[in-house]
Amino acid sequence: MAMANNNGGARDRAPFPPWILTTLRTIGSIAVTMLGLMFITFIIGRVMPIDPVLAIVGEQASKSTYDAAYQQLGLDRPVLVQFFYYVWDVLHGDFGDSLLNARPVVEDIKRVFPATMELATLGVTMGIVLGVPLGVIAAVKRGSWIDQIARVVALVGYSMPIFWLGLMGLLIFYGILGWVGGPGRVGIFYVDVVPSVTGMILIDSILDRNWEVFKNAFSHIVLPASILGYYSLAYISRMTRSFMLEQMSAEYIVTARVKGMSESAVIWRHAFKNIRVQLITVIALSYANLLEGSVLTEIIFSWPGIGSYITTALLSADMNAVLGGTVVVGLVFVLLNIFSDLLYKVFDPRAK
Repeated sequence: MAMANNNGGARDRAPFPPWILTTLRTIGSIAVTMLGLMFITFIIGRVMPIDPVLAIVGEQASKSTYDAAYQQLGLDRPVLVQFFYYVWDVLHGDFGDSLLNARPVVEDIKRVFPATMELATLGVTMGIVLGVPLGVIAAVKRGSWIDQIARVVALVGYSMPIFWLGLMGLLIFYGILGWVGGPGRVGIFYVDVVPSVTGMILIDSILDRNWEVFKNAFSHIVLPASILGYYSLAYISRMTRSFMLEQMSAEYIVTARVKGMSESAVIWRHAFKNIRVQLITVIALSYANLLEGSVLTEIIFSWPGIGSYITTALLSADMNAVLGGTVVVGLVFVLLNIFSDLLYKVFDPRAK
């Protein structure tokens, strides 16, 4: 009987450890999501009323030249066959060559993506540092003038078009007051002064210990990062306030106060502790939105990031660049969601 039970237990035991199954499901989810994103973007690129062949050979090219370029780009094949070859190349790290500069798209993305990441990281950092305390205080002081100000700040952040804020910021703080640097990442005299190690000029100037370049770069990034940070602050503070209001009305908060616990301990050790998991999702989504949604800010401030890169490529029918940039942004978005899921298990034991 004991032997039979042991055999039965062995048969009931899962063939793979749970972490392997979870990893496989995660990889499968990423693969399906990215494949769907690539397919939709690829099809949109093929039905757009812009001819990529004309972008290469020009409108005055002969028919034989046009046909040769058409076949060289593989556009004479069925769309599904083109997509299959494209996916195969992407799996081998090849996004094709840009039609604008004939450089590999991978090299262009390596050059422009760190600029967007630097801008978005500084922006979301501002949003976290200012938005979380503002949301907590607004919830604790519900109905007070602080709460009213926090709600107005969030409302304005959501209502004002980001391109208008950018233009007004340039006009006031750069054009009139001269407090910040103008468009671009650095002044023209500081271009390529420090070696590019990370692609983020603030970090590279620190590594090179070139404080003059760091100061100039910071003066250029502070305004666009502040505008993105304000947009992030509006979202984070509003969600933090909502989460905290829900916790502050819970019974365990009343119990903690009855026991004589200090107000700061009630707020930060109990109420705020229970919203950390929700805030992780909010911050991750805010960061992802800044990475993919900073197109207008990059265009206004002539910021050489992936948003302006994709926009320029789209207007020039450079679909290799558009597809490559879209895939990278989509992958970052998916990875941020997975990272937030992993943090769930760190801050919330129930998620394990």
